[in-house]
Amino acid sequence: MDDAATLDAAELTEVAGRCPIDHAAIAAEQARGGAPAERSLADQRMRRLLRIDPHAPKVSLIDAHNAFSRSVAVSAVRCLFTYVALPLLAPVVGLTGAFGPLVTILLSAVSVTAIIISARRFFGSDHPWRWVHAVIGAGLILILGVSVVLDVLNLANVL
Repeated sequence: MDDAATLDAAELTEVAGRCPIDHAAIAAEQARGGAPAERSLADQRMRRLLRIDPHAPKVSLIDAHNAFSRSVAVSAVRCLFTYVALPLLAPVVGLTGAFGPLVTILLSAVSVTAIIISARRFFGSDHPWRWVHAVIGAGLILILGVSVVLDVLNLANVL
């Protein structure tokens, strides 16, 4: 089979209908390959905040999407555990006191780490949706921060 970058539009549509791989994304990735990007001041500042080397090669768009999927999965597991499993299992197993807040603080830290890794991938690839991701990620980090503060206060009252 031909490489995705050499397929014309009709062949690309036919291949995409049969294959679970996004050939259009691969073709776009290969087409944008070597051109250096002119970045806005906001992009430069965000890349500096995320500690992305300005001379590093671009991260692929597929890696950015995979990192985003992983961060969403980590956040989903955290939410399920914090708001479904822990309240249901705590009385059954006898988990009381400091256990709940400690676990949710730990899970919040893991979620923030996953969000930051995902943001690094989005900005490292100059993904077109990087700023949307940044706003959503900042909102989630803010919510997680409030949750951690409430858990710390709850933990201080328990001890």
